[in-house]
This record gives sequence, C-alpha cells and structure tokens, in this order.
Amino acid sequence: MLISNYQILTIVGCMLVTWLSRILPFVLLKKFTLPKSLVEYLSFVPVVIMSALWFSSLFTQHLGHLPSVNVENLLASFPTVVAAILSKNLFVIVIVGIFSLALIQLIF
Repeated sequence: MLISNYQILTIVGCMLVTWLSRILPFVLLKKFTLPKSLVEYLSFVPVVIMSALWFSSLFTQHLGHLPSVNVENLLASFPTVVAAILSKNLFVIVIVGIFSLALIQLIF
C-alpha cells in the first residue's frame, strides 16, 4: 500500500494540532495567573464532562422514538457511584465500574 504526500501531511498536521492544543495552555498559563473566580469555575469542568458521559451511556438512542434505558449500565452505575462516594479514588472507581459491568454482562 502506497502512502501519498497528502496522507503524510494530514497525519503530521493532526499530530501538530493535537500536540499544540495540549501543550500551549500549559505554556501560556505558566506565565499568567488566572483570577480565583475563573479557577473555581474551571474546577467544575471535569465533573460536568464525566456526568455528561455517564448520563449519555445510560440511554440507547432509537431514531424516531424515545430513548430506552440501558439496564446493564444502570445496574453497573450503582456500585460504581457507591465506590466513588466512599473512596474518592479514580482508580478504584474505574475498577469497580469495569468489574460490575463485566459481572452484570456475565449474569445477563
């Protein structure tokens, strides 16, 4: 399979954009200080993103109909939320979530 210059430039361009979008904020924020209110506001972003991802995985979309509840993900959410409240450790939360979903899929 032959790779054209266009494909190589596309891959390199994507690499540069990804790298710059991850590194540039650290370089810029190292020189500037953000206001405390903005830092407090930005501290909620990870929680909102994780909540949106979790909420969207609880439903299965059906075109032309209302979404249905994904029962396996809903049942696996209960021990995962309990582990999150008790441990507040991301590693423990992920492991409990994976094992609870695997166990539920094994049973059903």
